[in-house]
Amino acid sequence: MRKNPEIEITETKLLSDNWYILNRVTFNYKKENQPVESHKREVYDRGNGAGILLYNTDKKTVILTRQFRLPTYLNGNKTGMMIEVCAGLLDKDNAEQAIIRETEEETGYRLSKVEKVIETYMSPGSVTEILYLFIGEYDEKMKVSEGGGLDAEQENIEVLELTFDEAYNMIESGEITDAKTIMLLQHAKIKKLL
Repeated sequence: MRKNPEIEITETKLLSDNWYILNRVTFNYKKENQPVESHKREVYDRGNGAGILLYNTDKKTVILTRQFRLPTYLNGNKTGMMIEVCAGLLDKDNAEQAIIRETEEETGYRLSKVEKVIETYMSPGSVTEILYLFIGEYDEKMKVSEGGGLDAEQENIEVLELTFDEAYNMIESGEITDAKTIMLLQHAKIKKLL
């Protein structure tokens, strides 16, 4: 791992490990020809994640999910409901294994292959997470359950099958405001997948 010689971490203090890890990190930042600056930042580490846009070229449809997201509710989303691509944390899997697992749990479709599109930091000012984004083709033969997420994880996920045009237009209407979903729908549009 590359280290920036201008950055020196001087202290990492655990603030919370209740849900994931929240640390306060103190670091020195040495600018060229200037005095060293000391900074303190809170950094949230929830692990890395993956998301996928499922698409069907014959029907020109996509599979999305709808679920309650407390942080959005606390920040002005009146219902707290979000329409998103299927996504989840990697846990101990690699990104490809994780998104295949999450796809089956959340949507009920069992995929055998996926295609990586990009990896990105979604909120690099405060969250360590790298999000690996994929696309994958689905058809009815791959449906093995109703999906909806795991009861043990208290997931209450509604599976949506929409035409690509319906889904894409939901960006402009403001019904889709999730960044990973917007990125993957735009990727599908640019690459003319549907």
